[in-house]
Amino acid sequence: MTESTRVLIVDDHPLFRIGVRQLLALETGYDVVGEAASGQEGIALARLHDPDLILLDLNMNGMDGLETLRTMRDLGVDARIIVLTVSNSPDDLMTAIRAGSDGFILKDNDPEDILRMIASALEGKNAISPELASLLATALREEAASERRGGANLTDRETSILKCLAAGKSNKLIARDLDIMESTVKVHIRNLLKKLHFKSRLEAAIWAVDQDLR
Repeated sequence: MTESTRVLIVDDHPLFRIGVRQLLALETGYDVVGEAASGQEGIALARLHDPDLILLDLNMNGMDGLETLRTMRDLGVDARIIVLTVSNSPDDLMTAIRAGSDGFILKDNDPEDILRMIASALEGKNAISPELASLLATALREEAASERRGGANLTDRETSILKCLAAGKSNKLIARDLDIMESTVKVHIRNLLKKLHFKSRLEAAIWAVDQDLR
């Protein structure tokens, strides 16, 4: 039997938390293990429950979503963290991705699209509202991307994996295509992110697409 994906919802609006829980209930394989009404509570529950997926609101009273995201990553929370927000600000998008978000989904997307993007993130693929992808690519292009590329010194294997990320492939699929262990894929991704000075695979993938590395 396939294990359910353990989900933590962090949002300061009770009705939205209920809505997200109901949305996830439409699909099999999700188990909501906690709901938090603040960033501080979300951090505590993330450490307590060790979820596989965290759905995080951006604009919360007190500790906002970005600060919550940074703190979670600094504390070693390795769950997939998807920002679920009403903000379509390029600055918020870039900041969230650099802080370690695995996705950035607008709350006004159709429910089936939200579920599809969440599933993509769990597979290690890009999870970003389509209307925001071009904004991210433009922002990455405008800021010293050439400096990153010139100083990266990626190995051939890392370059191959970066191309796979650009193609939206999951870790499992990358491992199969390159005939290596999935755990090895994760190590290579961690190394290439460090070399490229990226915080998340999503940021690296969008940059690689913009550099035509597919």
